Amino acid sequence: SPSEWTGWISLQAKGLSRVFSNTTIQKHSILWHSKELLSLINLDNLFFICHSVLSSMTDAVLARVYKQSDLDILAKEASIPIVNGLSDLYHPIQILADYLTLQEHYGSLKGLTLSWIGDGNNILHSIMMSAAKFGMHLQVATPKGYEPDPSITRLAEQYAKENGTKLSLTNDPLEAACGGNVLITDTWISMGQEEEKKKRLQAFQGYQVTMKTAKVAAPDWTFLHCLPRKPEEVDDEVFYSPRSLVFPEAENRKWTIMAVMVSLLTDYSPQLQKPKF
Repeated sequence: SPSEWTGWISLQAKGLSRVFSNTTIQKHSILWHSKELLSLINLDNLFFICHSVLSSMTDAVLARVYKQSDLDILAKEASIPIVNGLSDLYHPIQILADYLTLQEHYGSLKGLTLSWIGDGNNILHSIMMSAAKFGMHLQVATPKGYEPDPSITRLAEQYAKENGTKLSLTNDPLEAACGGNVLITDTWISMGQEEEKKKRLQAFQGYQVTMKTAKVAAPDWTFLHCLPRKPEEVDDEVFYSPRSLVFPEAENRKWTIMAVMVSLLTDYSPQLQKPKF
């Protein structure tokens, strides 16, 4: 996937390498795909993997997993840093890259209104868990039955209250887009949901981001999508417009992963002016 490919480029740029890839095994890994690792070493005991394999053979793990619970076990049992490269519940690296992109474009995150139009998935969950902490408001539109996880919604409401920001959830895409600085969407069919494709395509009718959506957004609106994109999610007019930040967003995944790994594996502390969040 583009995210996994970006992760590998980022690791190479910092002089790091991986053990487990799609077809080969190399030395000194910090990139791991859980399903492949389990099949390659023929073990289903994640506790043993953490203690006897990963912690002894690697310096850090960037794990793209299906189940968040697998990642939780990794983080608990391993003696090395574990980075969430993606799970069914969260995708924090992607959201850090998104925020870097917005920081570069707007100069500040505080006060921005994010408008999510799409599925209540891992990308949305990570936005909900972080937007308020950066002083951003969040307006969410999902089809009925595809809302975000209720436990995450409760936490997001708490964070919004603590940070003086606004959080709203609706089933009306135009309502969520109204006044939004940043229009955001993602795939309607995430990993493991392929059998639901027909049902989901029907449920998400009316959720395509178009210029009609943008007309009710803020005058300085921009657009984000973590890719790969399908035309039913956002039309060409928006996706390829000057307001679309999807390609800087994709590039910033590389810098984000590099920054995370540098912070975990070295004592490097550059003296830089703190960004105005």
